[in-house]
Amino acid sequence: MTRSRDKATSFDIAHLAGVSQPTVSRALRGSPMVSEETRRRIRAIAEQLNYKVDKNASNLRAQQSGTLALLLFEDPTPDDSLINPFFLSMLGSITRACALNGYDLLVSFQQLSTDWQADYEDNHKADGILLLGYGDYLESVQRLQKLAEQGTHFVRWGAALPGQPGVSIGSDNFQGGHDITAHLLQCGRKRIAFLGHASNHYPEFFERYRGHVEALRAAGIEADPLLQVDAITTEQSGHEAMNGLLERGIGLDAVFAASDLIAIGAMKALHEHGLRVPEDVAVAGFDDIPMASFANPSLSTVQQDTKRAGALMVESLVRLINKQPVESQSIPVKLALRQSSQQTPDVGAT
Repeated sequence: MTRSRDKATSFDIAHLAGVSQPTVSRALRGSPMVSEETRRRIRAIAEQLNYKVDKNASNLRAQQSGTLALLLFEDPTPDDSLINPFFLSMLGSITRACALNGYDLLVSFQQLSTDWQADYEDNHKADGILLLGYGDYLESVQRLQKLAEQGTHFVRWGAALPGQPGVSIGSDNFQGGHDITAHLLQCGRKRIAFLGHASNHYPEFFERYRGHVEALRAAGIEADPLLQVDAITTEQSGHEAMNGLLERGIGLDAVFAASDLIAIGAMKALHEHGLRVPEDVAVAGFDDIPMASFANPSLSTVQQDTKRAGALMVESLVRLINKQPVESQSIPVKLALRQSSQQTPDVGAT
């Protein structure tokens, strides 16, 4: 027997495990098409035989790269990262999920001025695409539709709504908006401003606003259009939106911001106008980024499960690559209540 035949092969593992060779290949790639019990058995045998996967040869045979591409939308930030802090926590969970599923991860910014998708799956740089952020949805939907029509495997983070192209994984934005507004109402607040876009251009924010309006309606309060101000996810935008409300003299005793960054900018504007948080104006956000618990006062917010989100995005994309059925999903949210909303308003508050 030659020295090369002394080296274990996937066929040897298949014989010992009592499965086919393709099943061994799938198991060692972490494919969900193979049960967890079978994957464990095959990996144990491979370890005993000191078998090492030739990743390049395996990918060549399968005509796959063994790589997923994560495309980040560039957000305006006060630093040079151009990454929304919320997406940084998503990046960590996605990286771990890729490793668990046997994939490398290629991270890049979306170049919205070009056909960025052509540089990835079309050219076999990646087997599928994960999308974090997209800016104005109505401007991006044609690109998403093009991806779907050409058969590109992609999963995006965003509101899971009927009729959207491709697969979306997102949080239950409506429930989060409802629950945080209900909390503010329970604290005695009645004039609650909403800072964030409330239109189909930004579906996540719009769902949060719809939940906000529903909670007000359940309390017998009709939403005042003057208390809704457009804002994008930056501290500067929140600061400007809050300043606009205060300078117009519109009475309010609470603020629900569509993101934590907007809320933090709003709190800065309130402080600059000599208003106390939460004594004069309660403030709540959405996301629960790390900065929220370190704000002064600490920020009440809606917590999104980024660990579960990253795992679901990767698992869904792997299923698409393996031609398995996949559906869009909404992940439950929960409240993280802190100092910025936890006090009954003073008599005569703004």
